[in-house]
Amino acid sequence: MIFPGSAVRVKDKVEIYYGFQGLVQRVTDGKAAVLFEGGNWDKLITFRLSQLELVDATAGRAK
Repeated sequence: MIFPGSAVRVKDKVEIYYGFQGLVQRVTDGKAAVLFEGGNWDKLITFRLSQLELVDATAGRAK
């Protein structure tokens, strides 16, 4: 399940944001608003839940 605060990746190859990872800000009516932060820009984009996949946000971090 995708909930607010979940780390997600865009899996829809047709999307310009394909492969981008972000944080879900809100989920409503089968859609999720995802916040992308990168360098000097932030962007909030809405996607259908079917276009997203969960990501393990802790992968690769040192303990």
